[in-house]
Amino acid sequence: MSNTFDALKVRYFPLIFASGWTWNLSRWGVSFIGPFVANDLTGSARMVQLAGVALWSPLLFGGVVGGWVSDRFDRRKIVIGQFFVTIPGLIILGWIELAGRLQLWMIYPVLFLTGVGWVFDMVGRRVIVYDVVGPEKIDNALAIESSGTAISLALGAVAGGSLIQALSVGWALIFMGCLQVISLAAFTAVPRLVRRQQATAVGASALLEGIRMLRTEKGLISILGVTAFVNFFFFSATPLLQVVGGKFNVGPALLGLLAAMLGIGMFAGSLGIAHYQPRRRGLLYVVGSYIAFVFMTGFALVPLYAASAAFLVLAAVGMGFFGSTQSVLVMDAVSEQHRGRALGLLSSAIGVLPLGMLAVGEIAEVVGA
Repeated sequence: MSNTFDALKVRYFPLIFASGWTWNLSRWGVSFIGPFVANDLTGSARMVQLAGVALWSPLLFGGVVGGWVSDRFDRRKIVIGQFFVTIPGLIILGWIELAGRLQLWMIYPVLFLTGVGWVFDMVGRRVIVYDVVGPEKIDNALAIESSGTAISLALGAVAGGSLIQALSVGWALIFMGCLQVISLAAFTAVPRLVRRQQATAVGASALLEGIRMLRTEKGLISILGVTAFVNFFFFSATPLLQVVGGKFNVGPALLGLLAAMLGIGMFAGSLGIAHYQPRRRGLLYVVGSYIAFVFMTGFALVPLYAASAAFLVLAAVGMGFFGSTQSVLVMDAVSEQHRGRALGLLSSAIGVLPLGMLAVGEIAEVVGA
């Protein structure tokens, strides 16, 4: 596996990776805690899905704006700035829960702000990664990023469930806020870097130019179409892991472990991409999607905890293929000065997820998860 971690040898990439990893660890922990609180307080699939909607909805419309901001302004300052919104929100909500004053409605604005922070982290930090490692190692770098995201998904879910069971929801939220403090410290250690190419358009014209790319960049459209489809029909069901897992009558720690299977499978798929660095990215992108859908169906139908976890791991391997190739396909589909806007459009395609969550939540409310 001598080539698997090549990008980590590039100066500053390890710091960027460490920052992204701890940020994602916090985000996935929050994405477990939010639906858990909603399910614990209401037992309603609709309210559980609304927690997911709050977290993911900023991507739908914020992606285009975030991509334009990333291309127009200092990406480093943008990434740093979002921490000063997300960290206080998590810590304050944690203290409210410890004081015994937590109400259901309070989790939704904090989840929304975390989603806003994710938009700016995604469109800013990933383009900085391209600037740091260059086109020669971007496949390897983003596959490493994707594998790190997968591990953070697994550990975030386990940590969220375990902290809730051992301590409380409040301490779990404060812990997630502290992880973001670590992420901020790692990222601020990266100096301001010169972009490989500056954006040429400014103001509203640049914002509209990002939208017009949907008409002119045919390759980009096909990639975004697959992304939107997968997020609407696959990832929209992930908050319901809390509800589906309830049929096994297990505690929050084992529920977290079940959710962690998604991260473990994605890690395996992403690590395979990082090691072999395949040329046919588009094929893996689509095949990975099919694998995920097939095995997710098995996860929903089997009556045993262990079998359900195994199906979830296999579905997630497909998502590892999908996630590892997604961003680099998007960035390679456009010119250098448009990469931030292209990633913004990608986050908007991912942003159809809350619409899927609303649909799945209503279906689950009527017919069951």
